[in-house]
Amino acid sequence: MNEHLKPLTSLRFFAAFWVVMYTYIHELSGNISLGVIDKGYLGVDLFFVLSGFILSYVYLNGFGGGRFKYGQFVIHRLARVYPLHIATLLFTLLLIGAAALKGVHLDDNASNWAALPAHLTLTQAWGLAPTASFNHPSWSISAEWFAYLSFPAVAWLAWRLRERPVVAVTLAICFLIAVNLVFSAVAGFNLTRATFQWGALRIVPSFLYGAALYLAWRAGAVAKPGVALIGTGIALLTVIYAASFAQSDILIVVALGLLVLSISGLGQDGRGLMSGKTLVYLGEISFATYMIYVPWKWIYLKAVNGLLGTDHAPLPFIWWFAGLLALVPLSMLAHHLVERPFRKVVRHYGERLHGAITHSWVNQG
Repeated sequence: MNEHLKPLTSLRFFAAFWVVMYTYIHELSGNISLGVIDKGYLGVDLFFVLSGFILSYVYLNGFGGGRFKYGQFVIHRLARVYPLHIATLLFTLLLIGAAALKGVHLDDNASNWAALPAHLTLTQAWGLAPTASFNHPSWSISAEWFAYLSFPAVAWLAWRLRERPVVAVTLAICFLIAVNLVFSAVAGFNLTRATFQWGALRIVPSFLYGAALYLAWRAGAVAKPGVALIGTGIALLTVIYAASFAQSDILIVVALGLLVLSISGLGQDGRGLMSGKTLVYLGEISFATYMIYVPWKWIYLKAVNGLLGTDHAPLPFIWWFAGLLALVPLSMLAHHLVERPFRKVVRHYGERLHGAITHSWVNQG
């Protein structure tokens, strides 16, 4: 792994943990309110900004130099997200079936069979799923898939602004604010709350923002460690203030972008907390954490409430913490037994199929 990406990989762990805490904290006490944690749904937007930044980091120079291969790119992106998505979808279907046989109620949105085709095609966040269904967090993977397919358009724009990073970041922030304000006025709720209905739109401004921030990194905006540290501090303080007092999702997303840019500058020498092996590893398994936390919550709450003889009451802290901590080994299993090996399988057969199709087209031509 490139040293520059290690801090951003670690940041993925915090993004996933933020989302998980947002969901899990209410199982400890239904009335608890903890400022930043209450904004944990914005951890998804942090993922979106990170995606725009990292994909630009990896592919933009190749795109500008004419070396970008769209077919191979799509195969690699599909291999990154689809195996674990399908695995968690199948596991969720098994849970739904087992719960139905036992007459157990899992969740109000656990199943809507009309949404299954959209989940199988990763289009459940494109307005093609009637309700939030099955493993609901997968809506964001569908949004990512939309961004992956659209990446050449993002790369085209970023490449033309590569020498004007200030302009690119300014335009990206203005676009982010405008899209969120217009959506809120038209839809009656914040775009940052959109999931299965408008998730594909929600990722667009954040992904573009991430790509613009990469141009700032590329220009050396955070080349000095002191600047990166100051930027990180300002970003964190802004997130805390906006979450606790201003209650502005837009301001938080803008600050999260500054956080991504600043933390990317902390990996220049491969040292520091954010480049440590433990945090980097937790970041590597964070996708698994994000994809399994809802099915695990269903199982764990049913088991603990049955054991304690309660009916979905707030959990005692020790039980709540045990359920949260268990996500780490479970994520490790999902990462090493499903995500990594099947990523290689999809890439292998996907590239073979792509090669065969390309060879056939060449021969026909």
